[in-house]
Amino acid sequence: MAKKNTPSASKAQKKPKPAQKIERKTLKKSKSNVDDDNQDLECILENMRREWEEAHTVTEELVQGPPSRRANATLTPCPSGNYLWCIGGEFFSEDGKAYFYNDVFRYSPEKDEWRKFVSPTCPGPRSAHAVVSTPSGGGGKLFLFGGEFSSLHQTTFHHYRDFWVFDIPTRIWDRIETKLKPSARSGHRMASWKHYILLFGGFYDPGLTTRYLNDLWAFDTHTYTWIQIEFRDTESRPSYVVFPARRVELTHLARRPRSGFSFVPSQDGILLHGGYCKQYTKGKPPIGTMLDDTWFLHLSLPSPPTPSSTPKNTNTKTPAPGPGLKAKWERRKKPSYAPPARSGCTMALWGARGTGVLFGGVTDEDRDERLESVFWDDLYGYQIAGKGRWVCMGLKRPKTKTKTKTKSGKRKDGRREKDGDGDRTENQDAGDTVDAEHDPEIDDQDPNLTIPLPRYNAMLAILRNTLYIYGGIFEKGSREYTLDDFYSLQLDKMDRYLCLKESGVVIGEGEESSSDEDDDDDDDDDDDDDEDEAEDEDEMRDDIDAQDTKDQTDTLRSQATTFMGVSKDATRSPDDIISTPLAGETLAMFYARSRDHWSAKALSSSDNRGKELRRDAFGLAEDRYATYKPVLEEVEKILAEAGLDEDEMRRSVKVGAGLGGGSAVGGQGSRNRR
Repeated sequence: MAKKNTPSASKAQKKPKPAQKIERKTLKKSKSNVDDDNQDLECILENMRREWEEAHTVTEELVQGPPSRRANATLTPCPSGNYLWCIGGEFFSEDGKAYFYNDVFRYSPEKDEWRKFVSPTCPGPRSAHAVVSTPSGGGGKLFLFGGEFSSLHQTTFHHYRDFWVFDIPTRIWDRIETKLKPSARSGHRMASWKHYILLFGGFYDPGLTTRYLNDLWAFDTHTYTWIQIEFRDTESRPSYVVFPARRVELTHLARRPRSGFSFVPSQDGILLHGGYCKQYTKGKPPIGTMLDDTWFLHLSLPSPPTPSSTPKNTNTKTPAPGPGLKAKWERRKKPSYAPPARSGCTMALWGARGTGVLFGGVTDEDRDERLESVFWDDLYGYQIAGKGRWVCMGLKRPKTKTKTKTKSGKRKDGRREKDGDGDRTENQDAGDTVDAEHDPEIDDQDPNLTIPLPRYNAMLAILRNTLYIYGGIFEKGSREYTLDDFYSLQLDKMDRYLCLKESGVVIGEGEESSSDEDDDDDDDDDDDDDEDEAEDEDEMRDDIDAQDTKDQTDTLRSQATTFMGVSKDATRSPDDIISTPLAGETLAMFYARSRDHWSAKALSSSDNRGKELRRDAFGLAEDRYATYKPVLEEVEKILAEAGLDEDEMRRSVKVGAGLGGGSAVGGQGSRNRR
């Protein structure tokens, strides 16, 4: 007989077993965790998407006119449209402060408008960088490498080594990271040839000396890799020149790296012209040198292998491909009608004519220990094909009917009249080409009146047949002006410059030339110094002759100037560097830096040990510091006059001591480069 289910028995059956209960709880918990993980992953991806969008959000703004005053920026033609791209640059104010930019501008000639693009992800502020355009990627790309940046008072100086690509359709910057790449530099140049980007030269200034470079690199835009192209010592290249015996005490081949040169691509290679470098001689201040040589870099790719040269055995491993790019330098002869030697000039490619167009620059000459500068506003063309040829590109006067000309264009005296002010004959006057009712001195039809102000380090670019010139630097007397004017010129017409934007910079009237003003300033300064010193001497020390004190001051200033030049000499011995105090360095700082040197000196000349030895070492350092103290105080005055405060001097001392000495301002030499 079956047992009846009692209430207690049925209640026990309804209770789940402990194992089943635990299993159900675990399953429920795992489902909850999966839902949470999916939700967390979605949140992570959403946050990543928002962060990427915020970092790559590009702001486009229509601006009034060209960018602000600047020099050493880049002006690059767009490979996929009728635009110009302006990136970066620098501006030095009248009070000696340096400002650097990283903004991106685009100019549309058809609309005569400028647009500014701002992105959170972009290269840092810089100048003297290099930018090149390529048609790759559909709408084209801009590649940027290197450049320089300095602090507000130019006490610290930095060179970039980063490499960026700007996608033109999306306006987005991306940084390219590679294991092998060129060293940090500025003043270099880049040019594109087929799917390669060639980089050459530049300089690096760590604060002690300026090191100029002559290495050649190639970047493959297909594989995104850098390769360095090296040459044998027997091969000709721009690194080697013959020094004239009358100028330098060397007659053999010597290295001559450079920066600030022209680097223009062509179908068969790249043209290099000019540049600037400094010569360093032990015990003497560096001498800036303008280069006017012209080189052509022949480039070629290896021909693809023919079927007959393919190995029959497919099991054998084929050798790894080499760099593939072949390069050879050829020096072009310099004709007598080439432009005068200059630095700071700019050359742009006129692709329709296969010609490099050069504008402006400055020629510096040392005369009687004074620097005389000649600024240029002329225009030259270099026809790259063949052996190359320079052409002077002068403006043409408008053709007018005159009674002295026949239909054939010949004058009655049998000589052919030529267009252009530079080609006029000796007996030809202004009345032959313009209306006699006008005064030739104020002829408003003279195209030479439209030529921009002379300048160096201007930005040049050519779109189709139109040359564009923007900004640059002009000097008058002792003052330097950074320009912001914008010009265009139809190269196929060569009739007149068109001013697209006048300069807002006011050039002082009545200022003398640099050399004359320097002479006047020197005379005025001498007179003022004599008067001021005489008054002070009369009040403080009536028994001391003012002229004798002035002579002592001049001697001390001369010693301080010499000390600043010698302290930058990298060829000094390590003992000389470590045992010489630096400007802005206290006795404690000097002894802390050179403690080991003086301890070794004391040990070699004394039997003392321990505290006595350290006391002897400190005494030697103290004597050395006392010897240089008057000169160091004068150096500090010179640096203070240059705008450095005490903290900046201390920082420059740390940089100089880390490099083995030197009291010069870190970037000042580079700031005055051509």
